[in-house]
Amino acid sequence: MLRTIDLRGRALSPAEFLAAVPRATAAREEALATATTLVADVAARGEAALREQADRFDAARGHDIRVPAAHLEEALAGLDPSVRAALEEAIARVRRASAAQVPPATVTELGPGARVLQRWQPVRRVGLYVPGGKAAYPSSVVMNVVPAQVAGVAAIALASPPQRAHDGRVHPVILAAARLLGVDEVYAMGGAGAIGAFAYGVASLGLDPVDVVTGPGNNFVAAAKRAVAGVVGTDAEAGATEILIVADDSADPRLVAADLISQAEHDEQASAVLVTASEPLAAAVALEITPRAARTRHAERVRAALSGPQSAIVLVDDLSAATAFSNAYAPEHLELHLADPDPAAFVHAGAVFVGPDSPVSLGDYLAGSNHVLPTGGQARYAAGLSAATFLRPQQVIEYDRAALAQVREGVVTLAEAEDLPAHGEAVQARFETPPSA
Repeated sequence: MLRTIDLRGRALSPAEFLAAVPRATAAREEALATATTLVADVAARGEAALREQADRFDAARGHDIRVPAAHLEEALAGLDPSVRAALEEAIARVRRASAAQVPPATVTELGPGARVLQRWQPVRRVGLYVPGGKAAYPSSVVMNVVPAQVAGVAAIALASPPQRAHDGRVHPVILAAARLLGVDEVYAMGGAGAIGAFAYGVASLGLDPVDVVTGPGNNFVAAAKRAVAGVVGTDAEAGATEILIVADDSADPRLVAADLISQAEHDEQASAVLVTASEPLAAAVALEITPRAARTRHAERVRAALSGPQSAIVLVDDLSAATAFSNAYAPEHLELHLADPDPAAFVHAGAVFVGPDSPVSLGDYLAGSNHVLPTGGQARYAAGLSAATFLRPQQVIEYDRAALAQVREGVVTLAEAEDLPAHGEAVQARFETPPSA
């Protein structure tokens, strides 16, 4: 089911490791072209485009795109008590971990009367996307909303696809999670169109444009974020999920196989990769994964993901090569099943799960970490969703006259060196005697 990529006996450069990474590049390129068209249609035609896209992709017609308050209340009232308890625990854990991500304001005294305040200002309004195609993700409501609230965002809007099975409503568990968190601006719209609606607004729905769009989704949602870049801020492109497991002879092949399958069940485009220097482990995982995949509820989806070009077992010479491969791949989720793990060596990953008792499934729900993470190699330069996503560092400069006098000459000198004399003149003007009236 999983193909094997054998990189043993080859001294690969970082560029060659990057070229060897299994990726479904054609799917991503197609997604970008489609998403760009869908976003442009919503920008041009608003609600009409959203309704056509809902009919086309979700088989939803005549539904309330802006969710009535009564639907939110009804969903919360009908929420299974055990699901509510689990959501409340997740909310509490994510809130505690997110609070640690908000830097305190600091003042730097550069001299008497010369001070610079560094503060972190929340954006005004955000649009949060929660997927709902092949599964309902109330956990993604938590992962999006809680960091925004912790950051101090004043206006939060949420979107999730309309569900044919629920008469065009957003899935009731998603609605209940939103209500539990106090979010009352919710829209039944999905995919790239929802991202476009957040970016440009839809007047007929009372949907004002947002400043930042975040949230996971499939490759079309990730591509739509690229299409609206520059119009609004976005988090990293959290597209079809990825798991990379680095393992040695100490790893339990049953757990490795189970964890690869756990992410493969998300989507046919999900990536599941094992990299190891142990040929016996690779063989044991390959033997274990086929019957285990066949027994799971979403067996067809899992089989498609594991058989795709984005999934593989990768054989390397040693742990050093496995580390280099992982850093080239820059996975969304990285699991280390190693006798002596060194997380510090794995510098490129959305989130790192250390040891056999820290599976990605834990991070998806109750670890306290955030599960909205960069995919497609973006973990080399982008971070997962956090309170910082919704904050902007801002500097407040305050000098008195004496402090300005201390640096007056330096400002004038640098202004002249850059052939911008009016810059220096603006400082000099403060020390000139004004002409008598």
